[in-house]
Amino acid sequence: MKAFETFSDLELIQKIEVGEIELFELIIRRYNPFLYRTGRSYNYNHEDTQDLMQDTFIDAFRNLSKFENRSSFKTWLIKIMLNNCYKNQHKWGKKHIISSEINQHDTPLFSDNTHTETFKAVMNRELNFVIEQALQQIPIDYRIVFTLREVNGMNVIETADALNISESNVKVRLNRAKSMLRKEVEKSYSPEDIFEFNLMYCDGMVRRVMKHLI
Repeated sequence: MKAFETFSDLELIQKIEVGEIELFELIIRRYNPFLYRTGRSYNYNHEDTQDLMQDTFIDAFRNLSKFENRSSFKTWLIKIMLNNCYKNQHKWGKKHIISSEINQHDTPLFSDNTHTETFKAVMNRELNFVIEQALQQIPIDYRIVFTLREVNGMNVIETADALNISESNVKVRLNRAKSMLRKEVEKSYSPEDIFEFNLMYCDGMVRRVMKHLI
């Protein structure tokens, strides 16, 4: 599988479409973090975000022939995730939205498994709380733009395409989102620390999706 890791999305899609379905695992691993952060930015909890990710990957697999390469594959995939988030938000109501309180038994979303000191664990829990609370205070239109631009690393054009808004609107919403975040969060932590999808969860998502495809 490692020999295929340097393949572009388009090359992988072409191979998957002619029967090399097992290569879809690389698509899942490549985009797990982006979909996870997108789901969490909608305020879905960890478990429901994973369910939405699974649905999104399966939807993408079933519709690979419809990808026309007009935008990046990442943008196309995130559009599917955003659509699933929106649909289920209305269908599920508030039952599946994350609580404003952090469950003490939850694994920190950005925990570093190579550091297990008590101080590190406490700091991770605090970081988790501060970041999630700060983002929850931002209206969803701004939170989604912030997540796509600053956390998922999408450029202005990709973000505008994914959300079907103008590029100038993306810039305005991003600036407003940043101004809404607590200054200490922006000064202390990098965007990459937000809503990380740990490797242990990545492996699980691969198993969940691939069993439906092979």
